[in-house]
Amino acid sequence: MTTLHLGKSIVRSTWRRGSHLSALALVVAWLAFSPQARAVCQQGCDLNNNNTFLGDDALLNNFSGVENTAIGWEALYRNTTGILNTANGASALRSNTTGSVNTATGNGALYSNTTGSDNTAIGFDALSNNTTASSNTATGHLALVSNTTGYRNTATGESALYNNGAGHGNTAIGFQALYNNSGSNNVALGFNAGNNLTTGSGNVCIGYGVLGAGGESNTTRISNIYASVASGRAVYVNSDNKIGTLVSSRRFKDEIKPMDKASEALLALKPVTFRYKKEIEPNGSVMFGLIAEEVEKVDPDLVTRNDKGEVETVRYEAVNAMLLNEFLKEHGTVQELKSAAAKQDATISQLRSKVAQQQKDFQATVAQLTARLDEQATQIQKVNAQLEVNRPAPQMISSNQ
Repeated sequence: MTTLHLGKSIVRSTWRRGSHLSALALVVAWLAFSPQARAVCQQGCDLNNNNTFLGDDALLNNFSGVENTAIGWEALYRNTTGILNTANGASALRSNTTGSVNTATGNGALYSNTTGSDNTAIGFDALSNNTTASSNTATGHLALVSNTTGYRNTATGESALYNNGAGHGNTAIGFQALYNNSGSNNVALGFNAGNNLTTGSGNVCIGYGVLGAGGESNTTRISNIYASVASGRAVYVNSDNKIGTLVSSRRFKDEIKPMDKASEALLALKPVTFRYKKEIEPNGSVMFGLIAEEVEKVDPDLVTRNDKGEVETVRYEAVNAMLLNEFLKEHGTVQELKSAAAKQDATISQLRSKVAQQQKDFQATVAQLTARLDEQATQIQKVNAQLEVNRPAPQMISSNQ
């Protein structure tokens, strides 16, 4: 059966008819002192203002608020002019007076909210201490329970953003995600994600047990990255915090031309060994690389900058491409030298072949000449022998003659 509490009916009808203020004062006084002012349970609909209420003292003090729904003991108890609120649960939105467009589902959800608007709280004591802040979303037991003036926070999970009081723009999804944080603009996704973050802001923690560190800011931590596979593509981030992979297809590129002498800048670079500062690399391992400020002096296109325009790091992928270009140039030079050497070898081989042939021809000529000389010598010997035979014997002349 649908009934209207007598006091509420008189207040609303008197206000809507625009009766004299004195009559309104009498009604208010009657409500204050009458033993019937607080019914054990009331249920009904305020048809003119489109309000719906069910429960002991639910929406009891509403004055001119419209399109509110209150279900549960003292749900929207103090609401006067707030509109478009939904309270479902004992003491849900109990303290709300002028806040509007709030949704509270669960015992004590948005209990302390007074003027905050556009909040959503689902779960026992979710956003129970919020007072004036707006645009918060809390889903889960004790989610955003300590929030008082923080705004635009989203907490999904038991005790998510539990200790946040005035921080804003936080997103916590998971059991006790960002549990101890009171900073702003943090993102935590996963069981206990960001649990160790305290006052830091601008952090991102993704994954089970990615706790973060107390007080750190503008740091991103993601689980299961360190031991990931090595066959994929490297991930890069630009100064706008946009992450992605490098693409090499021609369809993504303009003004393509050979690198030529541009890579010769590498010859002026000075590689060094170093150790990162403890806050960056706690292990203190020896590193190998370049100093970005020195690289900038050689070629400004080989460094990247942060959002303040300060030199941040070296574009090692570009250095690698330039190294490849220098290697290919040197390789080309070596190939040319090899080709020239091969030609020289061929020429020398031809010359050697000619010399060898000439030596053979010379030896053959010498042999022929030797044979002729030998033959001539033989003939000369024969002639000499014949002359010796034909020579007359010498005559002896006597001394007596």
